[in-house]
Amino acid sequence: MSKADQSPPSSAKNFDFGAYLRTETVGGLVLLAATAIALLMANSPLSEFYRTIRDFELGPEALHLSLSIGEWAKDGLLAIFFFVAGLELKRELVVGELSNPKKAMLPVIAALGGMIVPAVLAFAIGHGAPGAHAAWAIPVATDIAFALGVLSLTGSWMPTAARVFLLSLAVVDDLGAIVVIAVLFTDGLSVLALLAAIVLCAVYWYLQHKRVTSPFLYVPLAVVVWVAVHTSGIHATIAGVALGLLTRVRRDPDEQASPSERLEHRLQPWSAGLVVPVFAFFAAGVPVDGDALAAIGADRVAIAVIVGLVVGKLVGIFGSSFLAVKLGIGAKPSSVKWSDMAALAMLGGVGFTVSLLIADLSLEGAASERAKAAVLIASAIASLIAAAMLFRRGRKVKNGEAGGEG
Repeated sequence: MSKADQSPPSSAKNFDFGAYLRTETVGGLVLLAATAIALLMANSPLSEFYRTIRDFELGPEALHLSLSIGEWAKDGLLAIFFFVAGLELKRELVVGELSNPKKAMLPVIAALGGMIVPAVLAFAIGHGAPGAHAAWAIPVATDIAFALGVLSLTGSWMPTAARVFLLSLAVVDDLGAIVVIAVLFTDGLSVLALLAAIVLCAVYWYLQHKRVTSPFLYVPLAVVVWVAVHTSGIHATIAGVALGLLTRVRRDPDEQASPSERLEHRLQPWSAGLVVPVFAFFAAGVPVDGDALAAIGADRVAIAVIVGLVVGKLVGIFGSSFLAVKLGIGAKPSSVKWSDMAALAMLGGVGFTVSLLIADLSLEGAASERAKAAVLIASAIASLIAAAMLFRRGRKVKNGEAGGEG
């Protein structure tokens, strides 16, 4: 780890964006490794061992927390990922790219197009199929770790503005996915537990407002908020988002870094390097043999997911960006060409983490496994196409530079 990675930034203004991207690249590689191991185990003689570990239950039954290890990864660990997403979103809204309405307009419009078009395509293709009433939401999400990882590995020549656009788009995309999860997958709402969660979140905000910094208060409080949200019937990862959005972003004059910056600096590597890969390990272990692929080809919901991510994201992100610029309601960075925007739009089709989560929430049994396999297939296709686009564009850039120098 570099020196820049070892200490938090002194302010949001000089946030070490390069160090953040490097962490995402490493996280993307770890995520890919975890996915590969899960797929190998699930499609080998170790499949029974894999399922036994994933389905093993532990936790206090009295608190309705006797969950399988896979569910702990999905509901518990992933709350940390969403907490970091909440911190990123709050920072972008208050002091980052999204704080400037003019600069924010293009990635916001692109993100909305990149959610609406895939959802409409998935709904149209899967309409009438079992589970399609909720599965249309699976392709609305973009995986920030994988997308930025592919961009960093294959498009290192790209201007910083391209990375900022992709990050801002993914932040807005995360917010949209959070809303979808909260609205679609709230079952049997417990008003009392929800009120308790709201009160506890208010306590968290008050402690932030009073500049309390002790982790001995915040960690138990965060755990209790998570339990309250889980008990309420709302998906427990929403607890992480809520606390992230309530964390103070602006630093005081006597602070080297704000609480949001300190927490993001400390937790982001754990989120990208451990939390998301563990979730992926237990979520991505689905059959991908000949029979499974044939079943996916006959499943309209699975096809809808693939088309939504690969085609819908490209058309939605690029099309809405193009219209926004032509209509004058969004401004494309001058250093980013339209061919670059097409590659970035293709990267939006890397769904993965949140798409796998929504697949788990919207479908059950074999249907869920087919949908998750479809997410993996679509994400792989989108990654390969985007990488090819970036390689081709990068070769042209290098040749152009060489020609100019000659």
